[in-house]
Amino acid sequence: MSTATRELARDLREQMLELGRAAKAASAELARSSATARNAALRAAADELRKSVAAIQRANDQDCAAAKERGLSAALLDRLALDESRIETTARGLEEIAALPDPLGQVIADWQRPNGLRIQRVRVPLGVIGIIYESRPNVTADAGGLCLKSGNAVILRGGSEATRSNAAIHACLVRGLTAHALPPRAIQLVPTQDREAVGFLLREMTEYIDVIVPRGGKSLIARVQQDARVPVIGHLEGICHTYVHSAANLDMARRIVVNAKMRRTGVCGATEQVLVDRGCAATHLAPIVQDLLKAGCEVRGDAQTEAVDGRVKRAAASDYGKEFLDAIVAIKVVADLDAALEHIRRYGSGHTEAIITDDKGAAERFLAELDSAILLHNASTQFADGGEFGMGAEIGIATGRIHARGPVGANELTSYKYVVRGSGQTRP
Repeated sequence: MSTATRELARDLREQMLELGRAAKAASAELARSSATARNAALRAAADELRKSVAAIQRANDQDCAAAKERGLSAALLDRLALDESRIETTARGLEEIAALPDPLGQVIADWQRPNGLRIQRVRVPLGVIGIIYESRPNVTADAGGLCLKSGNAVILRGGSEATRSNAAIHACLVRGLTAHALPPRAIQLVPTQDREAVGFLLREMTEYIDVIVPRGGKSLIARVQQDARVPVIGHLEGICHTYVHSAANLDMARRIVVNAKMRRTGVCGATEQVLVDRGCAATHLAPIVQDLLKAGCEVRGDAQTEAVDGRVKRAAASDYGKEFLDAIVAIKVVADLDAALEHIRRYGSGHTEAIITDDKGAAERFLAELDSAILLHNASTQFADGGEFGMGAEIGIATGRIHARGPVGANELTSYKYVVRGSGQTRP
């Protein structure tokens, strides 16, 4: 290793450790802060976003232009792009987070023992959260806002494609913090795009970081889960299914399937696989396929699906269980509810699944027998979103089974402690 390389490595190490030290100090201060101050800072940050629309837009335009030159896909460009409407949605998200009940100090269980001891389980912050994410600059605001609400300091490491956009949004959050005397380093942005910074965050900062949350593609999630030396709240791919049951209302099925696939194809809640029950295929399959084609979606299907329209491409085996994140969908005709459940268990990622049916018994079986993080009846998978769940925003959709599942909002960014009150008891 050359002298120059060693110097760069030392500089990066010190830079990252300084982020960690500052975050740890800020987390202690936030844990003592009042809900009033944190909520006021969130509202102030929302105001700053609105005041800074032009500056954020300019930064995002530069990011989008650079991303196009690098050949990013249309789906990734959609994730990256900000306009006035999306910035306003982000600002409203911060205000909605501010309006939520304060999770800190919340008593989530309370009981008394025969010996007179009163025991309470009380919500507390996790501490310092490291968040690694790609493409979507609104995550900077969502993640920063949720961590602030829950009393956690956060170190944000966004993708290189959104560097300017992330910095512009981060500046608004910092101004919100300082306006209400909260530590400005409670929300920090890793200032370098050096890939080694991610490795350092995952492996070398266990003294400062309490949990890592990755939000991005399969390769990012895999790297974080493999390399992290602190707990990870992660999600796998969004391989989401919509099952059109034999008792599905045709008009409803057509509306939901097109929305679930095409509203935004690059989000993790987009339906990637549509299953059509053999019992309704004669009436439902062709209209659904034609609606998707008309909406600009490439349809890949099994032999029965291919037969309904010459524009359908024969699906490869690998198309089932694939996250396209694009205007592409895989369709399969299945024998019945049991076959649909078996297919989803085999190919799904545990993210989000929907059933469309007027048969309440079939719906209840679907909801009870699948173990994905989010299950819907007669609704689009695009509702897999913290904002739509009333959480204001989300850091991601967790598909694991430990600590958090589904949309990760402010409550999911807390742990708890036990508070025990006595009157002189000693243990015999």
